Amino acid sequence: MKRCPECRRDYHDETLLYCLEDGTALVQGSVPSPDEPQTAILQDTSPPAEADTRAQIHTTNRPVAVPQDGLPTSGPRQSSTLKLATILAAVLIVTTGGYLGYRKFFSATPQINSIAVMPFVNASGDPDAEYLSDGVTESLINNLSQLGGLSVKGRSSVFRYKGKDTEPQQIAADLKVQAVLNGRVIQRGDNITISLDLVDGTTGDQIWGDQYTRKAGDIAALQSEIARNVSQKLRAKLTGAEETAVLKNQTQNSEAYQLYLQGRFQWNKRTDAGNQKAIDYFKQAIEKDPNYAMAYVGLAESYILTSDRTDDRFAKMKAAALRALEIDPSLGEPHAALGAYKANYEHDTAAGEQEYRRAIELSPNYATAYHWFGENLSQLGRFDDALPIWRKAVETDPFSLAIGTDYALEYLFYSRKYDEAADYLKKLIETDPNYVRAHYYLSEVYMGMGRYEDSISEREKAALLDGANPDQISRSKGEVLTAFKAGGPKGYWSKVLELQQNNIQKGIKIGSVVLAETYLHLGKKDEAFELLGRAVEEQNSALDWLKVDPRWDAIHTDPRFGELLRRMKLPE
Repeated sequence: MKRCPECRRDYHDETLLYCLEDGTALVQGSVPSPDEPQTAILQDTSPPAEADTRAQIHTTNRPVAVPQDGLPTSGPRQSSTLKLATILAAVLIVTTGGYLGYRKFFSATPQINSIAVMPFVNASGDPDAEYLSDGVTESLINNLSQLGGLSVKGRSSVFRYKGKDTEPQQIAADLKVQAVLNGRVIQRGDNITISLDLVDGTTGDQIWGDQYTRKAGDIAALQSEIARNVSQKLRAKLTGAEETAVLKNQTQNSEAYQLYLQGRFQWNKRTDAGNQKAIDYFKQAIEKDPNYAMAYVGLAESYILTSDRTDDRFAKMKAAALRALEIDPSLGEPHAALGAYKANYEHDTAAGEQEYRRAIELSPNYATAYHWFGENLSQLGRFDDALPIWRKAVETDPFSLAIGTDYALEYLFYSRKYDEAADYLKKLIETDPNYVRAHYYLSEVYMGMGRYEDSISEREKAALLDGANPDQISRSKGEVLTAFKAGGPKGYWSKVLELQQNNIQKGIKIGSVVLAETYLHLGKKDEAFELLGRAVEEQNSALDWLKVDPRWDAIHTDPRFGELLRRMKLPE
């Protein structure tokens, strides 16, 4: 039974969160306070079925006080008209009060259509348990994303708040969500305790909270249980399909699940070393449970991020994605991996688009699918088609620096919206001044705009953040800046070529595409085409953007450029 602390009305319906009369949040129990007058209100002692019926017709149990002064109390002198007026007034007060309570209840508790699952706090005091708190967060995001019509903010957007003491209302305003879910994970030996707190994003009031303590061996089942309980607090009623999707537990093997979480922890570092560790963990998870579909998804996504462009890597990516779908055809993530495979390896753009659209259909909150699909459309020069896809990627994961920087370069800059691209990247840098790629991309945008000195400055910042030797960077910057001031763009590129050749003599590898750009700026088209041809043979990923990259605008009309596009299987 629940009680309204304001009017002290009792409710037998345990699913109600707010009082039907005054909208106050209900509390568990019906024991009156010691100073409460026992005759202040008529308590509802109806069985649950009757209480439900009364709620439906919007009545109230609050007594109507009729003043006695000036009113006849009995006998024939009582006016029938006055009696009727009194009755009508009482009915009006009762029904109006019930109606207003009904309206206040429904306005106070709208169905939650958007939520941010914040990074669970690792309260164990053990840094090695960080993978568990991060992993449970990500798994819950994935499960809740299966609810139709529910916007669940992506991992990148919520993890920017990790370690920060930010009020739920601020988070809700930043991410434009109605509710925020906070969690804490404590691991003590073989026991794991998870505490949850679902908060109203507007008021900061707690909507629901709970605590779970299980053995480590039950962590996989616990994750599904939590997903079900949270989803039930977000929705009045789940459809059968939604409940099945939310409760889906990819593995019953706790060891496999924890290995998967460790793999995701490494994968999210977005480094070559972390990616290789992720592959190892996903393989170990599959050894523990050969039917663990999400472990195959993790493996496929890891192969996508590797810098290796060999046929073997693409074959492994495809095999892992197909195996995941064989186990669970309802997953959207493997279709996104297959879209990347078909578009970037087989160069079958139509098949790639079909896979991406299927991924979005099955997993509408999977920001990566929109991200990769937007990239694919931009590579083809289909910028009008790409824009809504990019916007959806940004909307789904609004604070993802990876999505944001790629949108700025691969959509705005490559579609020749130079000023917008520069402004967007500068805003991202304000958000995180240490994000290396934003500085590299802004340097490239400035170069395309002819702002050489700004480009040199951003390139320096990026190199220093990337761990380059400060003295060496300072020396190189001084040389190219001096050359630009003395000889303009030609002086700049001549100095760049000199530095590149010096590095090659020292055994430092310079990419074919990078050299080709330098030669092109110096007017040496033959050398540039020779290097670009070599890059095609090397399957250099920088050539994926050959058709739309402004760096190559000067050779678009050369027949050799069309030949390069044909070799890349890109539309001319």
